[in-house]
Amino acid sequence: MMVRTQLSLTLEQHRKARKRAEELGISLAEYVRRLVDADLNNLARAADVSAIFDLGRSGDSDIARHKDEYIGEAVEAEYHSESRPSGRR
Repeated sequence: MMVRTQLSLTLEQHRKARKRAEELGISLAEYVRRLVDADLNNLARAADVSAIFDLGRSGDSDIARHKDEYIGEAVEAEYHSESRPSGRR
């Protein structure tokens, strides 16, 4: 079932949308319907967070307990690598 809907476009939007619909071989109404469908489908996919569940699972990682220690070690290593004289400077 279709519901008749009226909307307002700028002259430029209307011109470009009509041209694009013509390129696709469809009516302006069908073009707008497809845009609405595409946008609504993107929202449904974006809202589905189940894809990230268990993404970071790495077994027996202790990063949460020792993150400060690991950051300190990384900063110290970076400091020592920058303070060494090298032939490139």
